Amino acid sequence: MLPPMDGTEATLSVEVNGEARRLPAGTTVSGLIALLGLDARKVAVERNREIVPRSAYAATTIAEGDAIEIVHFIGGG
Repeated sequence: MLPPMDGTEATLSVEVNGEARRLPAGTTVSGLIALLGLDARKVAVERNREIVPRSAYAATTIAEGDAIEIVHFIGGG
């Protein structure tokens, strides 16, 4: 779950794994992964049905209305 907004910062509405979310304006894919407490090395991210390369996480800014899908890899045997 993302931290609550205090109402003083600009936010945008997005969908993360099918769930409506509000994020601070200017959030990058890296920032979203950090907000969710995930390890960037163990996830794959799709933005508006296009895979975001791991090398582009920090440079990819999430925009109003984006649909983000995050798959978290879990090891096992």
